[in-house]
Amino acid sequence: MDNPLTNLFSVKDLRTRVLFMLGMLAVYRIGSHIPTPGVDQAALAEMARQLQGTMFGLYDMFSGQNLSRVTIFALGVMPYISASIILQLLTVVWPYLERLSKEGELGRRKITQYTRYLTIALAVVQSAGIAIYLERQAEVGGLALVQNPGWGFRLMCVLTLTTGTSFIMWLGEQITERGIGNGMSLLIFAGIVVGLPSAVLTTVDQMQTGQISLLRILFLLVMMVGVIAAIIYVERGHRRITVQYAKRVVGRRQYGGTSTHIPLKVNTGGVIPVIFASSLLAFPATLAPMMEQGGWGQAIVDQLAYGMPLYNLVYAGLIIFFAYFYTAIIFNPDDVAENMRKYGGFIPGIRPGKRTAEYIDTVLARITVVGGLYLVIVALIPEFLIAGFQVAPIPFVGEQLDALLPRFVTEGLGVQFYFGGTSLLIVVGVAMDTVQQIESQLIMRHYDGFMKKTRIRGRRG
Repeated sequence: MDNPLTNLFSVKDLRTRVLFMLGMLAVYRIGSHIPTPGVDQAALAEMARQLQGTMFGLYDMFSGQNLSRVTIFALGVMPYISASIILQLLTVVWPYLERLSKEGELGRRKITQYTRYLTIALAVVQSAGIAIYLERQAEVGGLALVQNPGWGFRLMCVLTLTTGTSFIMWLGEQITERGIGNGMSLLIFAGIVVGLPSAVLTTVDQMQTGQISLLRILFLLVMMVGVIAAIIYVERGHRRITVQYAKRVVGRRQYGGTSTHIPLKVNTGGVIPVIFASSLLAFPATLAPMMEQGGWGQAIVDQLAYGMPLYNLVYAGLIIFFAYFYTAIIFNPDDVAENMRKYGGFIPGIRPGKRTAEYIDTVLARITVVGGLYLVIVALIPEFLIAGFQVAPIPFVGEQLDALLPRFVTEGLGVQFYFGGTSLLIVVGVAMDTVQQIESQLIMRHYDGFMKKTRIRGRRG
Protein backbone atom coordinates (compact mmCIF):
# COMPACT_ATOMS: atom_id res chain seq x y z
CA MET A 1 0.00 0.00 0.00
CA ASP A 2 1.69 3.17 -1.22
CA ASN A 3 -0.82 5.74 0.01
CA PRO A 4 0.10 6.78 3.59
CA LEU A 5 -3.49 7.83 4.35
CA THR A 6 -4.68 4.37 3.31
CA ASN A 7 -1.99 2.86 5.53
CA LEU A 8 -3.12 5.13 8.37
CA PHE A 9 -6.71 3.88 8.35
CA SER A 10 -5.86 0.26 7.56
CA VAL A 11 -4.40 -0.33 11.05
CA LYS A 12 -7.29 -0.76 13.49
CA ASP A 13 -5.53 0.52 16.60
CA LEU A 14 -4.09 3.56 14.82
CA ARG A 15 -7.41 4.28 13.12
CA THR A 16 -9.16 4.15 16.49
CA ARG A 17 -6.64 6.56 18.01
CA VAL A 18 -6.96 9.08 15.16
CA LEU A 19 -10.78 8.96 15.17
CA PHE A 20 -10.80 9.34 18.96
CA MET A 21 -8.56 12.40 18.71
CA LEU A 22 -10.81 13.96 16.06
CA GLY A 23 -13.88 13.20 18.13
CA MET A 24 -12.44 14.88 21.23
CA LEU A 25 -11.48 17.95 19.18
CA ALA A 26 -15.05 18.06 17.84
CA VAL A 27 -16.40 18.01 21.41
CA TYR A 28 -14.04 20.87 22.25
CA ARG A 29 -15.34 22.91 19.33
CA ILE A 30 -18.97 22.23 20.30
CA GLY A 31 -18.28 23.51 23.81
CA SER A 32 -16.75 26.64 22.31
CA HIS A 33 -20.23 27.76 21.21
CA ILE A 34 -21.87 27.53 24.66
CA PRO A 35 -21.86 31.02 26.24
CA THR A 36 -21.51 31.85 29.92
CA PRO A 37 -24.90 32.89 31.40
CA GLY A 38 -25.51 36.55 32.11
CA VAL A 39 -23.15 38.08 29.51
CA ASP A 40 -24.38 40.06 26.51
CA GLN A 41 -22.83 38.53 23.39
CA ALA A 42 -23.31 41.59 21.15
CA ALA A 43 -21.45 43.81 23.63
CA LEU A 44 -18.71 41.17 23.91
CA ALA A 45 -18.24 41.10 20.14
CA GLU A 46 -17.80 44.88 20.08
CA MET A 47 -15.31 44.78 22.99
CA ALA A 48 -13.32 41.99 21.29
CA ARG A 49 -13.13 44.07 18.12
CA GLN A 50 -11.74 47.03 20.09
CA LEU A 51 -9.14 44.85 21.88
CA GLN A 52 -8.05 42.96 18.77
CA GLY A 53 -4.63 44.57 18.57
CA THR A 54 -3.66 43.97 22.20
CA MET A 55 -2.38 41.06 24.29
CA PHE A 56 -6.04 40.08 24.63
CA GLY A 57 -5.92 38.96 20.99
CA LEU A 58 -3.05 36.54 21.65
CA TYR A 59 -4.79 34.91 24.63
CA ASP A 60 -8.03 34.78 22.65
CA MET A 61 -6.14 32.97 19.88
CA PHE A 62 -4.75 30.42 22.38
CA SER A 63 -8.29 29.80 23.71
CA GLY A 64 -9.78 29.29 20.25
CA GLN A 65 -11.73 32.61 20.41
CA ASN A 66 -13.47 31.39 23.56
CA LEU A 67 -12.16 34.28 25.65
CA SER A 68 -13.66 37.00 23.43
CA ARG A 69 -17.06 35.27 23.55
CA VAL A 70 -16.73 34.28 27.26
CA THR A 71 -17.87 30.74 26.55
CA ILE A 72 -17.66 27.92 29.09
CA PHE A 73 -14.13 27.26 27.73
CA ALA A 74 -13.03 30.91 28.01
CA LEU A 75 -9.98 30.13 30.17
CA GLY A 76 -8.75 27.50 27.71
CA VAL A 77 -5.65 25.51 28.64
CA MET A 78 -3.85 28.42 30.31
CA PRO A 79 -4.65 27.42 33.95
CA TYR A 80 -3.36 23.90 33.29
CA ILE A 81 -0.19 25.21 31.64
CA SER A 82 0.39 27.66 34.50
CA ALA A 83 -0.09 24.87 37.04
CA SER A 84 2.38 22.67 35.15
CA ILE A 85 4.95 25.48 35.20
CA ILE A 86 4.56 26.01 38.94
CA LEU A 87 4.84 22.28 39.73
CA GLN A 88 7.92 21.89 37.52
CA LEU A 89 9.59 24.88 39.16
CA LEU A 90 8.74 23.53 42.62
CA THR A 91 10.22 20.15 41.65
CA VAL A 92 13.64 21.81 41.51
CA VAL A 93 13.41 23.52 44.92
CA TRP A 94 11.07 21.24 46.94
CA PRO A 95 12.70 17.92 47.98
CA TYR A 96 9.33 16.15 48.33
CA LEU A 97 8.36 16.82 44.70
CA GLU A 98 11.90 15.99 43.60
CA ARG A 99 11.58 12.57 45.24
CA LEU A 100 8.20 12.04 43.59
CA SER A 101 9.63 12.87 40.16
CA LYS A 102 12.21 10.07 40.61
CA GLU A 103 9.71 7.41 41.72
CA GLY A 104 8.65 6.45 38.21
CA GLU A 105 5.02 6.02 37.20
CA LEU A 106 3.62 6.28 40.75
CA GLY A 107 5.39 9.58 41.39
CA ARG A 108 4.33 10.95 38.01
CA ARG A 109 0.69 10.18 38.79
CA LYS A 110 0.97 11.95 42.14
CA ILE A 111 2.45 15.07 40.50
CA THR A 112 -0.30 14.95 37.86
CA GLN A 113 -2.88 14.87 40.63
CA TYR A 114 -1.33 17.93 42.29
CA THR A 115 -1.30 19.67 38.90
CA ARG A 116 -5.05 19.07 38.57
CA TYR A 117 -5.75 20.54 42.01
CA LEU A 118 -3.63 23.60 41.28
CA THR A 119 -5.34 24.01 37.89
CA ILE A 120 -8.72 24.22 39.63
CA ALA A 121 -7.39 26.81 42.11
CA LEU A 122 -5.92 28.97 39.33
CA ALA A 123 -9.13 28.67 37.31
CA VAL A 124 -11.14 29.95 40.29
CA VAL A 125 -8.85 32.99 40.64
CA GLN A 126 -8.78 33.78 36.91
CA SER A 127 -12.55 33.32 36.45
CA ALA A 128 -13.18 35.63 39.42
CA GLY A 129 -10.91 38.21 37.77
CA ILE A 130 -12.86 37.91 34.50
CA ALA A 131 -16.20 38.31 36.31
CA ILE A 132 -15.03 41.44 38.13
CA TYR A 133 -13.51 42.86 34.94
CA LEU A 134 -16.75 42.37 33.00
CA GLU A 135 -18.79 44.04 35.75
CA ARG A 136 -16.51 47.07 35.87
CA GLN A 137 -16.62 47.74 32.15
CA ALA A 138 -18.73 50.61 30.95
CA GLU A 139 -21.37 50.07 28.28
CA VAL A 140 -19.88 48.99 24.95
CA GLY A 141 -21.75 50.27 21.91
CA GLY A 142 -24.67 51.26 24.15
CA LEU A 143 -24.95 47.72 25.56
CA ALA A 144 -24.05 46.55 29.06
CA LEU A 145 -21.69 43.57 29.19
CA VAL A 146 -23.31 42.06 32.29
CA GLN A 147 -27.09 42.02 32.44
CA ASN A 148 -27.46 41.41 36.21
CA PRO A 149 -24.20 42.26 38.03
CA GLY A 150 -23.64 41.10 41.58
CA TRP A 151 -22.53 38.10 43.58
CA GLY A 152 -24.96 35.86 41.74
CA PHE A 153 -23.26 36.58 38.42
CA ARG A 154 -19.79 36.27 39.94
CA LEU A 155 -20.49 32.86 41.45
CA MET A 156 -22.12 31.63 38.24
CA CYS A 157 -19.15 32.86 36.19
CA VAL A 158 -16.62 31.20 38.52
CA LEU A 159 -18.55 27.92 38.58
CA THR A 160 -19.06 27.86 34.79
CA LEU A 161 -15.51 28.77 33.76
CA THR A 162 -13.87 26.51 36.37
CA THR A 163 -16.02 23.57 35.25
CA GLY A 164 -15.13 24.30 31.63
CA THR A 165 -11.43 24.35 32.46
CA SER A 166 -11.73 21.03 34.28
CA PHE A 167 -13.42 19.50 31.26
CA ILE A 168 -10.72 20.83 28.89
CA MET A 169 -8.05 19.37 31.18
CA TRP A 170 -9.82 15.99 31.00
CA LEU A 171 -10.11 16.24 27.20
CA GLY A 172 -6.40 16.95 26.83
CA GLU A 173 -5.42 14.04 29.07
CA GLN A 174 -7.72 11.67 27.18
CA ILE A 175 -6.25 12.71 23.81
CA THR A 176 -2.72 12.18 25.10
CA GLU A 177 -3.53 8.78 26.59
CA ARG A 178 -5.94 7.31 24.03
CA GLY A 179 -5.32 9.38 20.91
CA ILE A 180 -2.34 10.65 18.90
CA GLY A 181 -0.11 13.54 19.92
CA ASN A 182 0.00 15.84 22.94
CA GLY A 183 -3.57 16.65 23.98
CA MET A 184 -3.02 20.19 25.30
CA SER A 185 -0.94 21.19 22.28
CA LEU A 186 -3.61 19.82 19.92
CA LEU A 187 -6.33 21.82 21.69
CA ILE A 188 -4.29 25.02 21.19
CA PHE A 189 -3.63 23.94 17.59
CA ALA A 190 -7.35 23.45 16.96
CA GLY A 191 -8.15 26.84 18.46
CA ILE A 192 -5.68 28.61 16.16
CA VAL A 193 -6.59 26.74 12.97
CA VAL A 194 -10.31 27.35 13.39
CA GLY A 195 -9.70 31.11 13.34
CA LEU A 196 -7.56 31.15 10.18
CA PRO A 197 -10.46 31.33 7.64
CA SER A 198 -12.04 34.35 9.35
CA ALA A 199 -8.62 36.02 9.64
CA VAL A 200 -8.04 35.54 5.91
CA LEU A 201 -11.50 36.92 5.06
CA THR A 202 -10.95 39.93 7.34
CA THR A 203 -7.60 40.66 5.70
CA VAL A 204 -9.12 40.41 2.20
CA ASP A 205 -11.94 42.74 3.27
CA GLN A 206 -9.40 45.24 4.62
CA MET A 207 -7.56 45.10 1.30
CA GLN A 208 -10.77 45.73 -0.66
CA THR A 209 -11.71 48.71 1.52
CA GLY A 210 -8.20 50.17 1.25
CA GLN A 211 -7.21 49.69 4.92
CA ILE A 212 -4.29 47.46 3.86
CA SER A 213 -2.45 47.91 0.58
CA LEU A 214 -1.67 45.09 -1.86
CA LEU A 215 2.06 45.67 -1.29
CA ARG A 216 1.59 45.11 2.43
CA ILE A 217 -0.33 41.88 1.74
CA LEU A 218 2.51 40.63 -0.47
CA PHE A 219 5.02 41.53 2.23
CA LEU A 220 2.91 39.60 4.75
CA LEU A 221 2.77 36.51 2.52
CA VAL A 222 6.52 36.57 1.94
CA MET A 223 7.12 36.91 5.68
CA MET A 224 4.76 34.01 6.42
CA VAL A 225 6.54 31.73 3.95
CA GLY A 226 9.91 32.79 5.33
CA VAL A 227 8.85 32.22 8.95
CA ILE A 228 7.41 28.78 8.15
CA ALA A 229 10.59 27.80 6.31
CA ALA A 230 12.75 29.04 9.21
CA ILE A 231 10.61 27.16 11.75
CA ILE A 232 10.88 23.88 9.83
CA TYR A 233 14.62 24.36 9.29
CA VAL A 234 15.39 25.09 12.95
CA GLU A 235 12.98 22.49 14.35
CA ARG A 236 14.68 19.78 12.28
CA GLY A 237 18.16 21.09 13.03
CA HIS A 238 20.35 19.22 15.51
CA ARG A 239 23.95 18.81 16.59
CA ARG A 240 25.37 15.29 16.29
CA ILE A 241 27.80 14.05 18.93
CA THR A 242 29.74 11.00 17.75
CA VAL A 243 29.68 7.98 20.09
CA GLN A 244 32.05 5.02 19.67
CA TYR A 245 31.34 1.62 21.25
CA ALA A 246 34.25 -0.61 22.18
CA LYS A 247 34.42 -4.22 21.00
CA ARG A 248 33.33 -6.89 23.47
CA VAL A 249 33.53 -10.66 23.12
CA VAL A 250 30.79 -12.65 24.88
CA GLY A 251 31.21 -16.37 24.27
CA ARG A 252 31.70 -16.80 20.55
CA ARG A 253 29.99 -13.54 19.62
CA GLN A 254 31.52 -10.11 19.24
CA TYR A 255 29.53 -7.02 20.27
CA GLY A 256 30.24 -3.32 19.81
CA GLY A 257 32.88 -1.79 17.64
CA THR A 258 30.26 0.42 16.02
CA SER A 259 29.97 4.18 15.73
CA THR A 260 26.74 6.11 16.23
CA HIS A 261 25.73 9.60 17.33
CA ILE A 262 23.56 11.49 19.85
CA PRO A 263 21.30 14.03 18.06
CA LEU A 264 20.88 17.15 20.20
CA LYS A 265 18.05 19.32 18.88
CA VAL A 266 18.67 23.04 18.48
CA ASN A 267 15.24 23.75 19.94
CA THR A 268 14.76 20.94 22.43
CA GLY A 269 11.91 22.68 24.25
CA GLY A 270 9.73 23.10 21.17
CA VAL A 271 6.81 25.52 21.56
CA ILE A 272 6.61 24.97 25.32
CA PRO A 273 8.84 27.97 26.34
CA VAL A 274 6.67 30.40 24.33
CA ILE A 275 3.43 29.01 25.79
CA PHE A 276 4.86 29.03 29.32
CA ALA A 277 6.07 32.63 29.00
CA SER A 278 2.74 33.79 27.55
CA SER A 279 0.76 32.12 30.32
CA LEU A 280 2.88 33.73 33.05
CA LEU A 281 2.47 37.18 31.50
CA ALA A 282 -1.30 36.65 31.56
CA PHE A 283 -1.33 36.86 35.37
CA PRO A 284 -0.83 40.67 35.66
CA ALA A 285 -3.70 41.30 33.25
CA THR A 286 -5.89 38.84 35.16
CA LEU A 287 -5.20 40.51 38.51
CA ALA A 288 -5.54 44.07 37.16
CA PRO A 289 -9.32 44.40 37.84
CA MET A 290 -8.74 43.50 41.52
CA MET A 291 -6.13 46.25 42.05
CA GLU A 292 -6.72 49.78 43.22
CA GLN A 293 -6.64 52.35 40.45
CA GLY A 294 -3.59 54.57 40.63
CA GLY A 295 -1.69 52.30 43.02
CA TRP A 296 1.76 50.78 42.56
CA GLY A 297 0.24 47.47 41.50
CA GLN A 298 -1.66 49.15 38.70
CA ALA A 299 1.52 50.95 37.61
CA ILE A 300 3.37 47.62 37.29
CA VAL A 301 0.49 46.14 35.31
CA ASP A 302 0.52 49.16 32.98
CA GLN A 303 4.25 48.69 32.34
CA LEU A 304 3.65 45.01 31.54
CA ALA A 305 0.94 45.83 29.02
CA TYR A 306 1.27 44.41 25.53
CA GLY A 307 3.76 46.34 23.43
CA MET A 308 5.49 48.11 26.32
CA PRO A 309 9.32 47.86 26.49
CA LEU A 310 9.23 46.15 29.90
CA TYR A 311 6.78 43.57 28.54
CA ASN A 312 9.10 42.76 25.62
CA LEU A 313 12.11 42.48 27.93
CA VAL A 314 10.33 40.19 30.41
CA TYR A 315 8.79 38.13 27.60
CA ALA A 316 12.16 37.54 25.94
CA GLY A 317 13.81 36.71 29.27
CA LEU A 318 11.08 34.21 30.20
CA ILE A 319 11.31 32.47 26.82
CA ILE A 320 15.08 31.99 27.14
CA PHE A 321 14.71 30.89 30.77
CA PHE A 322 12.08 28.27 29.94
CA ALA A 323 14.09 27.11 26.92
CA TYR A 324 16.90 26.16 29.32
CA PHE A 325 14.57 25.00 32.09
CA TYR A 326 12.45 22.69 29.94
CA THR A 327 15.54 21.30 28.19
CA ALA A 328 17.05 20.45 31.59
CA ILE A 329 13.84 18.62 32.55
CA ILE A 330 13.51 16.40 29.47
CA PHE A 331 17.21 15.78 28.79
CA ASN A 332 19.61 14.70 31.55
CA PRO A 333 23.29 14.55 30.43
CA ASP A 334 24.23 12.54 33.54
CA ASP A 335 21.81 9.73 32.64
CA VAL A 336 23.01 9.69 29.03
CA ALA A 337 26.68 9.51 30.11
CA GLU A 338 25.93 6.74 32.62
CA ASN A 339 24.08 4.65 30.03
CA MET A 340 26.93 5.11 27.56
CA ARG A 341 29.43 3.97 30.18
CA LYS A 342 27.40 0.86 31.03
CA TYR A 343 27.36 -0.28 27.42
CA GLY A 344 30.99 0.59 26.67
CA GLY A 345 30.29 3.76 24.74
CA PHE A 346 32.47 6.86 24.75
CA ILE A 347 32.89 10.14 22.91
CA PRO A 348 36.25 10.24 21.09
CA GLY A 349 38.66 12.44 23.03
CA ILE A 350 36.40 12.65 26.12
CA ARG A 351 36.79 10.47 29.21
CA PRO A 352 33.69 8.41 30.14
CA GLY A 353 31.56 9.35 33.12
CA LYS A 354 31.55 12.85 34.57
CA ARG A 355 33.65 14.39 31.78
CA THR A 356 31.24 13.04 29.16
CA ALA A 357 28.24 14.48 31.03
CA GLU A 358 29.97 17.87 31.29
CA TYR A 359 30.82 17.85 27.59
CA ILE A 360 27.22 17.01 26.57
CA ASP A 361 25.87 19.67 28.94
CA THR A 362 28.24 22.29 27.48
CA VAL A 363 27.21 21.50 23.89
CA LEU A 364 23.52 21.49 24.86
CA ALA A 365 23.85 24.86 26.64
CA ARG A 366 25.45 26.44 23.57
CA ILE A 367 22.87 25.26 21.08
CA THR A 368 20.04 26.19 23.48
CA VAL A 369 21.22 29.81 23.22
CA VAL A 370 20.49 29.66 19.49
CA GLY A 371 17.18 27.90 20.09
CA GLY A 372 16.11 30.45 22.72
CA LEU A 373 16.98 33.46 20.55
CA TYR A 374 15.12 31.86 17.63
CA LEU A 375 12.01 31.50 19.82
CA VAL A 376 12.29 35.13 20.96
CA ILE A 377 12.45 36.41 17.38
CA VAL A 378 9.52 34.25 16.26
CA ALA A 379 7.44 35.22 19.33
CA LEU A 380 7.98 38.97 18.85
CA ILE A 381 6.96 38.94 15.17
CA PRO A 382 3.21 39.25 16.00
CA GLU A 383 3.82 42.40 18.00
CA PHE A 384 5.73 43.96 15.12
CA LEU A 385 2.95 43.06 12.67
CA ILE A 386 0.09 44.32 14.84
CA ALA A 387 1.16 47.15 17.12
CA GLY A 388 4.85 47.76 16.45
CA PHE A 389 7.52 48.30 19.09
CA GLN A 390 6.67 51.16 21.43
CA VAL A 391 9.99 52.81 22.24
CA ALA A 392 8.70 56.11 23.64
CA PRO A 393 8.34 54.80 27.26
CA ILE A 394 12.06 53.85 27.36
CA PRO A 395 13.76 56.18 29.90
CA PHE A 396 16.13 58.92 28.66
CA VAL A 397 16.29 57.91 24.96
CA GLY A 398 12.71 56.84 24.24
CA GLU A 399 11.48 60.09 22.68
CA GLN A 400 14.55 60.41 20.43
CA LEU A 401 14.21 56.81 19.22
CA ASP A 402 10.49 57.28 18.52
CA ALA A 403 11.28 60.30 16.36
CA LEU A 404 14.05 58.51 14.41
CA LEU A 405 12.39 55.15 13.71
CA PRO A 406 9.90 54.73 10.82
CA ARG A 407 6.19 54.69 11.68
CA PHE A 408 5.69 51.05 10.63
CA VAL A 409 8.26 50.02 13.27
CA THR A 410 6.58 51.90 16.13
CA GLU A 411 2.96 51.51 14.98
CA GLY A 412 3.01 48.07 13.28
CA LEU A 413 1.23 46.89 10.14
CA GLY A 414 -2.20 46.27 11.66
CA VAL A 415 -2.56 42.62 10.58
CA GLN A 416 -4.11 39.63 12.37
CA PHE A 417 -2.46 37.60 15.15
CA TYR A 418 -2.99 34.44 13.14
CA PHE A 419 -0.30 35.46 10.64
CA GLY A 420 2.30 36.08 13.35
CA GLY A 421 5.25 33.98 14.39
CA THR A 422 3.74 32.54 17.59
CA SER A 423 0.69 31.08 15.85
CA LEU A 424 2.77 29.72 12.96
CA LEU A 425 5.28 28.23 15.42
CA ILE A 426 2.53 26.38 17.31
CA VAL A 427 0.72 25.20 14.18
CA VAL A 428 3.85 23.98 12.40
CA GLY A 429 5.39 22.51 15.57
CA VAL A 430 2.30 20.59 16.66
CA ALA A 431 1.68 19.38 13.10
CA MET A 432 5.27 18.07 12.83
CA ASP A 433 4.97 16.36 16.21
CA THR A 434 1.66 14.68 15.33
CA VAL A 435 2.89 13.55 11.89
CA GLN A 436 6.06 12.17 13.48
CA GLN A 437 4.05 10.15 16.00
CA ILE A 438 1.73 8.79 13.31
CA GLU A 439 4.72 7.95 11.14
CA SER A 440 6.40 6.14 14.01
CA GLN A 441 3.28 4.03 14.50
CA LEU A 442 3.19 3.20 10.77
CA ILE A 443 6.87 2.28 10.55
CA MET A 444 6.58 0.18 13.70
CA ARG A 445 3.94 -1.84 11.84
CA HIS A 446 6.14 -2.07 8.70
CA TYR A 447 4.23 0.50 6.65
CA ASP A 448 5.68 3.44 4.69
CA GLY A 449 5.33 6.74 6.51
CA PHE A 450 4.39 10.12 5.11
CA MET A 451 8.03 10.72 4.12
CA LYS A 452 8.92 7.90 1.73
CA LYS A 453 12.67 8.46 1.44
CA THR A 454 13.46 9.72 4.90
CA ARG A 455 11.85 9.94 8.26
CA ILE A 456 10.92 13.31 9.65
CA ARG A 457 12.99 14.32 12.62
CA GLY A 458 10.14 15.33 14.88
CA ARG A 459 10.00 17.62 17.83
CA ARG A 460 9.50 17.01 21.52
CA GLY A 461 7.04 18.58 23.92
